[in-house]
Amino acid sequence: MPENDRDLIQRLSRGDQDAFAELIRQTQSAVFNVAYRFLGNVHDAEDAAQETFLRAWRFFDKFNADRALAPWLKRICVNVCLNRLGTDHPLLPLDDELAQPPDPNPGPESVTAHRALEHRLRTELTGLPPRYRAVIELRHFQDCSYEEIAETLHRPLSDVKSDLYRARKLLADRLKDLRP
Repeated sequence: MPENDRDLIQRLSRGDQDAFAELIRQTQSAVFNVAYRFLGNVHDAEDAAQETFLRAWRFFDKFNADRALAPWLKRICVNVCLNRLGTDHPLLPLDDELAQPPDPNPGPESVTAHRALEHRLRTELTGLPPRYRAVIELRHFQDCSYEEIAETLHRPLSDVKSDLYRARKLLADRLKDLRP
C-alpha cells in the first residue's frame, strides 16, 4: 500500500473532511474513467462518480485499512455503474472524447480512420451485457488482475475468466468485418 494511503486512511478514520477532499482530488479521474467506460456518456459518468464518493464517505467505517484505497473506490464505482445499468437508464453512445492517435503528425485520413475505429469499438463495448462490459473494463482498461476483478465484482475467479473469454469472443464476432 502506498505510504500516502496510510496517512490518508488514518486521517479519514478520524473523520477528517480535508483528507476526504484529498482522496477525491487524487482519485477522481480514475473513478470518472471507470464510470465513463461503463455508462457511455459524461453526464451519467459524473453522476456515478459523485455517487461513488458519497458511498465511500458513508461506508468508510467498513473499509479494510490494510488495503489500498483506489481499488476499493473502483469497486464501489463498478457497483454503482452495474446498479445503474440494471435499471431502465437508456444506454447512450459514448461521447466523442477520443484519444489521440499515436502518430504525432497524422494525416487527415489517418485521424478519420482512427476515430471511426475507436467509435466502433466503443459502440460495441457499450452494447455488451453489463457483466461482460465489467470484466473487459477492469481487465483491459484498468489493468486489474483476474483475482482483483473477482474481488471487485464479488464473483468466483472461474466466472471472471469465463465471462472475459465470452466477452472477448462476442467483441471479436461483432468486429469481424474489420479484419483484413
